[in-house]
Amino acid sequence: MTEVSTHTAVPSRVAAPRQVAPLPPELSAQTLLSRGQVVTASVLLGGIAALLVLHLTTGLGPSPLWWGQFAVVAVTVAYVAVIAFKLAMVFRAGGAAVVRFQPADLAVIRDVDLPVYTVLVPLHREAQVLPHLVRRLTELDYPAAKLQILLLIEEDDAQTRGALDNLDLPAQFETVLIPHSTPKTKPKACNVGLARAVGEFCVIYDAEDRPDPDQLRKAVLAFRVLPDRVVCVQAELQYWNPWTNWLTRCFAAEYATNFSLSLRGLDRHRLAIPLGGTSNHFRTDALAELGGWDPFNVTEDADLGIRIARRGWDVRMMVSVTEEEANSRLGNWVRQRSRWIKGYLQTWLVHTRHPIRLWRELGAKRTLAMHLTLGLSTVTSLINPVFWLMTLSYLVFGPRYLEPFFPGVTLYVGVLTMLIGNAMMAYCLMNGCMERGLHRAVRAMLSVPLYWGLMSVAAYKALFQLMRPSRRHFWELTEHGLVEQDQPPAIPAPR
Repeated sequence: MTEVSTHTAVPSRVAAPRQVAPLPPELSAQTLLSRGQVVTASVLLGGIAALLVLHLTTGLGPSPLWWGQFAVVAVTVAYVAVIAFKLAMVFRAGGAAVVRFQPADLAVIRDVDLPVYTVLVPLHREAQVLPHLVRRLTELDYPAAKLQILLLIEEDDAQTRGALDNLDLPAQFETVLIPHSTPKTKPKACNVGLARAVGEFCVIYDAEDRPDPDQLRKAVLAFRVLPDRVVCVQAELQYWNPWTNWLTRCFAAEYATNFSLSLRGLDRHRLAIPLGGTSNHFRTDALAELGGWDPFNVTEDADLGIRIARRGWDVRMMVSVTEEEANSRLGNWVRQRSRWIKGYLQTWLVHTRHPIRLWRELGAKRTLAMHLTLGLSTVTSLINPVFWLMTLSYLVFGPRYLEPFFPGVTLYVGVLTMLIGNAMMAYCLMNGCMERGLHRAVRAMLSVPLYWGLMSVAAYKALFQLMRPSRRHFWELTEHGLVEQDQPPAIPAPR
């Protein structure tokens, strides 16, 4: 590998605010549905209602039974498509040319040639983990004089501000108070930080994160060798406490499958990658040109990944690990997961406001992948309980009540999808466990349908919040520091 000269002078910490482009209203989740979406939904529902009334009064048109059969067929097709897509991404991950570097490669860029790097750390009620966070960020293998670490703290967060007063922060740390305003969300805080960022590149870390010490160096080298259209590289996330309980085993397996397999499959086929909430590294100018994050979207990371793809830019996966704390308490897990699902639904609705424009910007393959990744896969979590109840009804009362809704082919396809599809998805999670060395968690995957049941609980909570304007943009806070911070790493680095 040839030497890359990337000398960058260190800018003054006192710099003019960075100009961040405004986010177009049509790409913001501030409004749940656009006028076009409301009209389209009203016409479709009104048309179905009119046809039902016509049949009930005159006997003309499709019967209620026909509509029931149609719904079952449509849902079955959606299930088959989602499962087939997820399996394809997992089993095609092996050929992905993910960005990886050996330690010797990092010597290509000398310390004096490293650019200034901005680290954005949004914090809210994180007093307990703050000392650990500062220690870990201080241990980053990057020249302190070229680091700008912005601790983004809500103005009314007396708890975190009080804990910060007891710490002796190194010179690379800066405290930024976020003015009290709504929505009180992580992306709003990150936008305030982005306006103050002086680095050529920037990254987000969460309060409980344990990034690889050399991750910033790897990201710099990745940006130097990749085309300019690559504006983000996503590091891999994993949990350092998979053995706390059954819930953390399932959560760790899910993360392993997602970051070590599924996202690599998306990378291989150059599909839009919904970013993780942390350890995504950006070209700062490109991020500002995109308008930063949507402060009204509670999965601002996934939304940003789609907006990057719509601009014609790329995201690449990078082999470098950031460890996080897996939720070990059920209530905490449901709060976090319901926020994610609510945000996926927000993102899907935002980017389907103009379907033809989306198709032109993403292309057919990327558009279909976005629907399968963010839309239909989320909808299946809402539909799962309905089909579980139907299966229970079949076992208790026999087929007489359900048989009319499942004409021949649909019944067989549905049964095969339920049995083989669920088995294959569990097998994918087992593969994720093996990929990350979580061998003891493989057995827990036999009970993973219970975990999917919890996801449905979170999905319905997300839907109810989305329907309530007062809770639509509410950020469900995830409590960190539930497990001892200084446990040794339990998972080997990815290959």
